[in-house]
Amino acid sequence: MKPMLTIAKREYRAYFDSPLAYVVICLSLLMLGVWVFAGPRNFWQVDQATLRSLFEAAPLGMVFLIVPVITMRLVAEEKRSGTLEMLITLPVKDSEVILGKYLGALGLVLTLAASTLLYPILMFKFPWHLGAIDWGPVASGYLGIVLFASAAVAVGLLVSSLTESQVIAFFVTFIVLVALHWVGEIWQLVPNTLGVVLREISFREHYASFERGVIDTTDVIFFLSCTALALMLAFRALESRKWT
Repeated sequence: MKPMLTIAKREYRAYFDSPLAYVVICLSLLMLGVWVFAGPRNFWQVDQATLRSLFEAAPLGMVFLIVPVITMRLVAEEKRSGTLEMLITLPVKDSEVILGKYLGALGLVLTLAASTLLYPILMFKFPWHLGAIDWGPVASGYLGIVLFASAAVAVGLLVSSLTESQVIAFFVTFIVLVALHWVGEIWQLVPNTLGVVLREISFREHYASFERGVIDTTDVIFFLSCTALALMLAFRALESRKWT
């Protein structure tokens, strides 16, 4: 447990030792603000005290920018620089390396998610009072963001563990997350059984209930299962160096 937490702290601190974390957080908040207040379904058009537009935009930001940028270096850079072998020779298990790096990256994504709480606080508490808001759907939306982020970061870590190139890791993670997010959109165009399968593995379909303010245990289990599966495969990918 201690080596895993040490690795997690090192990874999390490393993001803030460079401009990466600050650029990602500031750029994401700026883009999210534009979407919430000037997007196609912005706060003013809806004309309700709701943050639905924020929860619609959050997973898109993770898919297109945040997760690919944050996870691309996790294992790929260690492999390229040769520091991975040095890390593995320390008294630490492969599983602790994977979980430590995962927790470090997830910590940064959740830090960004927590920073978006500024929007409901500033809009509905102080200094602006734009109406009474139901905090139940807000809590549900943030739970959805946490679960979505957990699965997406695990997928990004898996991709990073399969290559030595950060650029390749970025683009493959981007493509995989886009596919997982929108695969449910084509379920009506394919035969029934396959269509149902595609819909069931769609991140967007399972996130939609949280976005609406509904917590479904099926969706919770789905994201947790995707997270566990991706982490297990990442562990196997790291362990495979022993087989060659």
